[in-house]
Amino acid sequence: MPVIIPKELPAYKTLQDENIFVMPHHRAITQDIRPLDILIVNLMPDKIVTETQLARMLGNSPLQVRLTLLRTGTHESTHTASEHIAAFYQTLDEVQRHRFDGMIVTGAPVEQLDYEQVDYWDELRSLFDFSRKNVYSTLYLCWGAMAGLYHNYGIPKIMLPAKLSGVFEHKVVRPGNPLVRGFDEVFYAPHSRLAGIARPDVDAVPQLRVLAESEEAGLHLMSTDNGREIYVMGHMEYDKETLYNEYTRDKGAGLNPKLPRHYFVDDDPEKGILFRWRSHAHLLFSNWLNYYVYQSTPFDLNELS
Repeated sequence: MPVIIPKELPAYKTLQDENIFVMPHHRAITQDIRPLDILIVNLMPDKIVTETQLARMLGNSPLQVRLTLLRTGTHESTHTASEHIAAFYQTLDEVQRHRFDGMIVTGAPVEQLDYEQVDYWDELRSLFDFSRKNVYSTLYLCWGAMAGLYHNYGIPKIMLPAKLSGVFEHKVVRPGNPLVRGFDEVFYAPHSRLAGIARPDVDAVPQLRVLAESEEAGLHLMSTDNGREIYVMGHMEYDKETLYNEYTRDKGAGLNPKLPRHYFVDDDPEKGILFRWRSHAHLLFSNWLNYYVYQSTPFDLNELS
């Protein structure tokens, strides 16, 4: 089944060219099926890139998925055209009377700030509180995961000595969890962050379970037992070239970045990128949609508890 997005959204043609099943709203309403309503809270600067990456992941499942894009009303994006924001994005005030099967909170390039210093922090806290009553399952990504863990459980982020960038080997530690159903015992995932979360802080919270972690990159997948909250420290939605683009951007800004680890063949940029996380990325999002959204959400969203 397709992901339902406006035909005018740049992601539509991109995904159609990639043979991803997309469908415009006018065609979707002719089908006798209730689509899953997914709210994407896009905090990334280049919103078009991120919305395309997430639509790609959500479009590769047997379910019909309808996306609503949300931005913060207290922060003005400077990396995405205002016309695009006005045409395709809503604010919390505009959606707070609606309920959603699932929500995705993206990362954001604000890791070096205390949470309370982020100009949209109060709004984000309100959004997290909104999700408890109006969203069945929330998927928090990278900084979004750190922010969610801090707001929901008081878990602090820990600044790393240097940026963690690369594609790392991970081990599944709770293979019986539906989120990692079908995963290999060892799999790869990209990370790109300046901060992290300490394992003892997560273990101290009875509601949380660690599902996968890496010796080099640390925690990756965490969840509550009921799957209402899922935290992903890496960026499994990343495209093949995303880490390379971040590296060249940081290099051009004079930040003297290190090469992303385990990303290029033999760690040599001249040999190209080793793209080895795509299948598990699709599996992660498909498992979330199936086991923690579709199978669990009531047909009538007004019955959400």
